[in-house]
Amino acid sequence: MTSHLFKTLLVAGSLIASIAAANAQECAKEPVTVGFLPKLDTDPYFQVAQTGADEAAKEIGGKAIKQAPSQATAEAQIDFINNLVSQKVGVIAISANDANAVAPALRRAAKQGVKVVSYDSDVSTAARSVFLNQAAGDSLAEMMLESMGQMINYDGEFAILSSTPTATNQNAWIDFMKKTMAGDKKYSKMKLVQVAYGQESEQVNQQQALALAQAFPNLKGIIIPAGIGLPAAARAMDQAGLLGKVKLTGLAPATLIKKYIQNGSVQDIWWNVKDLGYLTYYAAQAVAQCKLTGKEGETFEAGRLGSYKVGANGEVLLGPADIVTPANVEEFKF
Repeated sequence: MTSHLFKTLLVAGSLIASIAAANAQECAKEPVTVGFLPKLDTDPYFQVAQTGADEAAKEIGGKAIKQAPSQATAEAQIDFINNLVSQKVGVIAISANDANAVAPALRRAAKQGVKVVSYDSDVSTAARSVFLNQAAGDSLAEMMLESMGQMINYDGEFAILSSTPTATNQNAWIDFMKKTMAGDKKYSKMKLVQVAYGQESEQVNQQQALALAQAFPNLKGIIIPAGIGLPAAARAMDQAGLLGKVKLTGLAPATLIKKYIQNGSVQDIWWNVKDLGYLTYYAAQAVAQCKLTGKEGETFEAGRLGSYKVGANGEVLLGPADIVTPANVEEFKF
């Protein structure tokens, strides 16, 4: 046997052994550590979601840790992906600031044995197994548009104050709203005048909301599909004496804008945020143990929430959201 052939066989044997070892470790036999990587560390939305993950961890074992950047950028999240891999977490659960920009780092994590799920804001489907969605995206978009329509009698100018230009879920909602308005006569008298961005910052959201009101004197409303943005904009508009003249709706913890909902100047589309973290943890553990792959039609159990089925493209829906109004605001504890 030649030296070259011997070395080739050694390399091949080593590669086969490495693959076999990786495959043997692929399915966890007991609960693992799940690293939650939300968009932003200071967002109360993700802090509440984490309480649901902690609750689930107490029920089925393992550990839920949360690490997140102080800036809502894909670059910042990539550093945290790498950190979680170095900590040897079993699963990364990410809410993406940019679906495609973080995908290469997530694929590298997968090659090192870390499984990936997404929640709240999806990543490229090739970079994760399942996506735990708070509600059907089209449904949320339709509810926000309908809420705005109700508040301005389906007539007049309105704007959208999103978070960042790369936010996966919000961009999809905005596209759906535009298509719905173009095809449904009910919205024919409503005009979207601008899409602005609050950059996941309370101060920027306040500034942008006031700037929109100043730039468009006939503005009747703003849709704000961001948990930080809606309360910040409501406070700024209230202090400026514009709230009521300009109606607001979107997504936010209902308790943060309760008084504005009660006086009729703001509506809200919301769900049980704690349950999203709870569901994500159960799904992550099922993925770690190879009981869940993301194939359409698969089912898994999620503790007190019951059984869930995987839909198209690996999406799992938490459940329907509600339009929060003065009539039902007391039902929402966050």
